[in-house]
Amino acid sequence: MAVTVDQPVADFEAAATSGQTVSLAGLKGKQVVIYFYPKDSTPGCTTEGQGFRDQYPAFQAANTEVFGVSRDSLKSHENFKCKQEFPFELISDKDEAICQLFDVIKLKKLYGKEYMGVDRSTFLIDKNGVLRQEWRGVKVPGHVDAVLAASQALNKA
Repeated sequence: MAVTVDQPVADFEAAATSGQTVSLAGLKGKQVVIYFYPKDSTPGCTTEGQGFRDQYPAFQAANTEVFGVSRDSLKSHENFKCKQEFPFELISDKDEAICQLFDVIKLKKLYGKEYMGVDRSTFLIDKNGVLRQEWRGVKVPGHVDAVLAASQALNKA
């Protein structure tokens, strides 16, 4: 079952960069931003990741952990994270379990060809594991600032 705003998010566990295993249950007490992106090292995904990187101290100040998720391998993630100096972890979702939980696999078109791909989306989960806000079909410019503002507001609530 896909996630719904104002409902608890089902716990999940996944492999992430830096040899970590991330679980939602292990993050209780912190707000969590999970952003889904199509592919490592592509222009839009790099720009979005750099936005989260540059605002990371402000997210930390708002008691918020940030995670990027795509279907790329951990090796690809490690290279992307290192090259871009991301201070947050990237989660590899090769089996699409997390993508399906958040319902971000959509029919997309590129050069007239249809394929199933990751719809750029971001989710803000409160410190109790409840989904508080979602952004689907994200356009990169201005997006990180909107997520940060929502995170800061939720932290004060």
